[in-house]
Amino acid sequence: MSTFKASVIISTYNQPEWLEKVLWGYEQQTESNFEIIIADDGSKETTRKLIDRFVATSRLKIAHVWHEDNGFQKTVILNKAVLKTSSDYVIFTDGDCIPRNDFVATHLRLKKENCFLSGGYFKLPETISKLISKQDIVNQTCFDLSWLVKNGLKKNFKANKLTAKGFKAWLLNTFTPTKATFDGMNVSGWKALVLAVNGFDERMQYGGEDREIGERLMNKGVKFKQIRYSAICVHLYHERPYKNEAVILKNKAIRSTTKRQNVTFSHYGIVKDKSS
Repeated sequence: MSTFKASVIISTYNQPEWLEKVLWGYEQQTESNFEIIIADDGSKETTRKLIDRFVATSRLKIAHVWHEDNGFQKTVILNKAVLKTSSDYVIFTDGDCIPRNDFVATHLRLKKENCFLSGGYFKLPETISKLISKQDIVNQTCFDLSWLVKNGLKKNFKANKLTAKGFKAWLLNTFTPTKATFDGMNVSGWKALVLAVNGFDERMQYGGEDREIGERLMNKGVKFKQIRYSAICVHLYHERPYKNEAVILKNKAIRSTTKRQNVTFSHYGIVKDKSS
């Protein structure tokens, strides 16, 4: 039986500079009893060497799950990563999202039976993303609104994600018009429930591929709770060259079927249905 309180699954693809910053973020966590599973969708040798260095020198407990690059197969590698976890509670995030130091602790503190938690992220421009150093992560200045503004950030309402605490965070979580969903950048829940719906639908590529598993979970009666002003990460800038309108339309069709037919189990997930 695992002694880890949580398994953090971090998806990545050829972004070693960003992944390094993310792993520095996990070294600062106030809760240390967790493992990291890096779900690597076919990155090159540079990423492997970076991960190997962290495995050798960091206190983090890291496993690297990799497969060959064959286009956007994030759903496939995430399913493989789920099977590698040893905790019964899983936090999903991306390799371009630096977690605030209370990120893991907050997900664990707010977890509930038959429930998934939908966390928040704050997008950064390219200039600030590149500017953030290890020391900025150690000192947590990259989450400090005044530091971000000083370095060129334009303030807007979403900046409340970085400043909300206590009652204000509860108020914003409770009354935000944004629905709680399965957003792979920052979501957590029970591994048993992920397995019960058979994980991610591997037919899906970029564009709502994470939302679809959330919709199956909801169809199964799982509740989603909004914690976007409590569990925070900053999202580093990147292009999306893999965005494809034809694929997005295909994904929308799959999601439409999931909703219309109240689907709770994918036959294209972790356990393959040979007749499908």
